[in-house]
Amino acid sequence: MDAERLLPDCSSQDGVNAEKGSSPKVTLAVVCSSFIVLCCFFTYGCACGYSSPAESGIIHDLGLSTAEYSTFGSLLLFGSMLGAIISGKVADIIGRRGALWFVELLLIIGWLAIAFAKGVWWLIVGRLLLGFGTGVQTYVSIIYVAETIPPNIRGGFTMASQLMVCAGIAVMFSFGNIIPWHFLAVIGTIPCIIQLIGLFFVPESPRWLANVGRQKELEASLQWLRGKETDISQEAAEIQDCNQSLYKQPISRFQELLETRYARPVSIGVGLSFLLPWGGGNGVLLYASSIFDTAGCNVGIATTTMSFIQIPFSVLGVLLMDKFGRRPLLMVDLAGACLGGLLIGVGFLLQDLKLPVDLSATTVFVGMQMFFAFFAFGAGLPFVIIAEVFPMNIKSTAGSLAAFINYLNSWIVAYVFNFLFKWSSAGAFFIFSIIYALLILFVLKMLPETKRKSLEEIQALWTQEVH
Repeated sequence: MDAERLLPDCSSQDGVNAEKGSSPKVTLAVVCSSFIVLCCFFTYGCACGYSSPAESGIIHDLGLSTAEYSTFGSLLLFGSMLGAIISGKVADIIGRRGALWFVELLLIIGWLAIAFAKGVWWLIVGRLLLGFGTGVQTYVSIIYVAETIPPNIRGGFTMASQLMVCAGIAVMFSFGNIIPWHFLAVIGTIPCIIQLIGLFFVPESPRWLANVGRQKELEASLQWLRGKETDISQEAAEIQDCNQSLYKQPISRFQELLETRYARPVSIGVGLSFLLPWGGGNGVLLYASSIFDTAGCNVGIATTTMSFIQIPFSVLGVLLMDKFGRRPLLMVDLAGACLGGLLIGVGFLLQDLKLPVDLSATTVFVGMQMFFAFFAFGAGLPFVIIAEVFPMNIKSTAGSLAAFINYLNSWIVAYVFNFLFKWSSAGAFFIFSIIYALLILFVLKMLPETKRKSLEEIQALWTQEVH
C-alpha cells in the first residue's frame, strides 16, 4: 500500500523556513497567551503539593486514619484519570480555551469544598473535583501551547509547564509550614480565579479553528498571535492543507489506534505514559513529609529545601530544551532520577542495617533532593513529546488514552506507595530506580528528535517510516 494512503503528507514549507533560520516570530501576544494557559500547571502543582503539608492537620482535626488519608491524597490522581478520559473530546467540542475556562470553575469549587470541610466526604468531593479539573486542563493546556507556539521555541515554552508545577508545589510547601490546612486550600483558589479572568484575553487555537471550519476566526487568531504586521497567509494555508489531508481519514474509535500507520507515535505516547508513573515520582511527592520523617530528617527543612531546589532545575530544563533537544535531556533526567532513587534506597538500607542514624538520614536527604531536582528538570518532557507526536486526526483520542494511562498508573502508585514503603523502604526505591533504567532503554530505542520541527513536519516523519 502506498505511503500516501497510509498517512497524509503534512510536510510543510515550515521545514524549509526553519533551515533558513526564518520562523514565526515570538510576539508579546503569544508569550502572554502561553503564560496564562500554562498557569494551569501552577494550579496542578498547588494541588499536588497540598497533601503533604496538610497531612498532620487534617488527620488531627478530622480524625482520619493513615489509610484514609492515603485515599484522600491519591484521589487527586484518580480524579485526574477521569478527567483525562474526556479531555480530548471536550477540547475538540468546545475548543481549547473553552475547556480550560470550564474546568477553572470546577477547581474553585473543589478548593472551597476542602477549605470548608467538616467531614471526610467534603474532602473526597473537593479532591475529586481538583483531580478531574487538573486532568482535563493539563492535557488541553499543553496541546494549546504546542499548537500556537513557533516551532523553534515550542519545546522551551511547553517545558515551562514543569516550572509552573514546581512553583505551585513550592508555594504550598512554604505556606503549609506556617498556616492551617483550611487557609492553605483558600490560597489554592487564587491562581484559579486569576486564570479564569486571564482566559478571556486568550485567542482560540488556530489549528482547532481549522478543524471546525472557522476560516475567518483562524486567520484572526493567527494574526493576533503573530503580530499585526506579519504575513500569515503561508502558515494559515499550511495548517488548512494539513488539516484537510488528515481529515480525509477521520479516526473516531480507540481500536483504530492499533493500525500500523499509527504504531510509532502511539507506542511512544502510550509507552511513556505507562512507564513514567512507576518511577514513583507522584507517590514520593504526595508523601514526602512521611519519607523524611521515617529517615530521621528535619521535615520542615527537608521539604522546604526540596520544594525550592526544583525551581532552578526547572528553569534549566526550559533553557536547554530547544538548544539540546528532547531526547538527550530526557535521558539525562531519567539517569539523574535513577541515581537519586538508588541513594534513597541505600539510605534506608543503612537504616535497616542499624548503621549511624546521621549517615542514613543524610543519604536519604541527598537522594531526595537529587530525585526531585531531576524530576523537576525533565518531568514535563513527556508531556511535550506527547503533545507533538500525535497526528491531528487522532490527537484527541490518542491524547486522552495516553493521559488516562498516565493518571491511572499514577493513582495506583500513589495509593500503594505507603504499603510498598512499609513493606520495604529501601526495596521501594530500588524498584523505582529499575523502572527509570528501563525508561532510558525505551527512549534510546523509540524516541526520535523533534527539536525545531513544526507539528506538520513531525507528522511527515511517520509518513516516511511507513513508506
